[in-house]
Amino acid sequence: MPFRFTSRALSACVAAAAAAALGLGTAAPAQAAADPLRYVALGDSYSAGSGILPLDPSASLLCARTTKNYPNLLADRLGAELTDVTCGGAETKDFTTAQYPGVPAQFDALDADTDLVTLTIGGNDNGTFITAIVACGGLGVLTLGYGSPCKDAYGSKFSDDIAGKTYPAVKAALQEIKRRSPRAEVAILGYPWIVPQQSVRGCYLKMPIAKGDIPYLRGMQADLNAAVERAADEAGATFVDMAAASEGHDACRSSGTRWIEPLLFGTNVVPVHPNAAGEAAMADRAASVLRVG
Repeated sequence: MPFRFTSRALSACVAAAAAAALGLGTAAPAQAAADPLRYVALGDSYSAGSGILPLDPSASLLCARTTKNYPNLLADRLGAELTDVTCGGAETKDFTTAQYPGVPAQFDALDADTDLVTLTIGGNDNGTFITAIVACGGLGVLTLGYGSPCKDAYGSKFSDDIAGKTYPAVKAALQEIKRRSPRAEVAILGYPWIVPQQSVRGCYLKMPIAKGDIPYLRGMQADLNAAVERAADEAGATFVDMAAASEGHDACRSSGTRWIEPLLFGTNVVPVHPNAAGEAAMADRAASVLRVG
C-alpha cells in the first residue's frame, strides 16, 4: 500500500524540523566513555614479581612473571589497559633486544599512544645483584658470619660499575622511552631494601652474609637507587622512592613483616625478591606519586 501523507504525519514532520532547528528534540546519545589509560609495564624480576604465584599464562616461563605483580595491581587501581612485558633477569639491553627466544625486546610494546610506563631496572646490569648476593653469601659462609670478607674482596667494584655503567644505561633507556612514548608519564621505581642498615639477630640464618658485609651491601643498594634517581631526574621521569617505605621490611625480618624474601627459609620460589606484600607496597607507593589516573 502506498504511503499516505496524512495531516498528522505532516504535523509531526514540521514539529521535528522545528525542534532540530532550535537544537531541541530527543536527547543526544551519552558521550562515549573515555578510553582507558594505556599502560605499559617494563622491567626486571622486581617488576615481574618473579617467585610469586600464580604465574601469568601469557608470559614465557623463563620470565617467571606473576599476575600479582605491582603492574597488575596498579592497573586494577587505575582502571588501565595493561601491556605487561616485564621479565625476570632483564637488563637494560633487553629493552632493545630479545631477552629469550620468543620474548621480544620490551620496547616493542611502546608507541606514541602510551599514557603510562613503569619499570624497575638496573639491578641485573653488570651482574650487580646476583654477583653481590651470591658472592657475599658464599664468603659469609666461609667466615661463619664474621668480618667483612665481601667488602675485603670486592671493595668499590659494585659501586664503580653502578656509577660508570648502570647509571648511563638507565638514563639512556629512560630517554628512549620518552622518545617512543612522548606523551606518557614514565615512572621508575627504586628497589626496596634487601638488608637492614646493620646485622640484626637471626639474620645470618636467613641471609648468610657476614656481619660486616651487611652495611656494605646496604651501601651498594643505596648507590644503585641513587643512580636510578639521578637518571630519572635527568631524563625527565618520575622516581618512585621505596627507601623510606621499605625500611624495616627487609629480608631479615619475620614472615608477615618482610617485603623481600631471604636466601634461606623463605616462602617464594625465587629468593631475595619481593613477596606479594612487597609487590603490593610497590603498587601503593607508585600510585601515591603518579600524576595520571
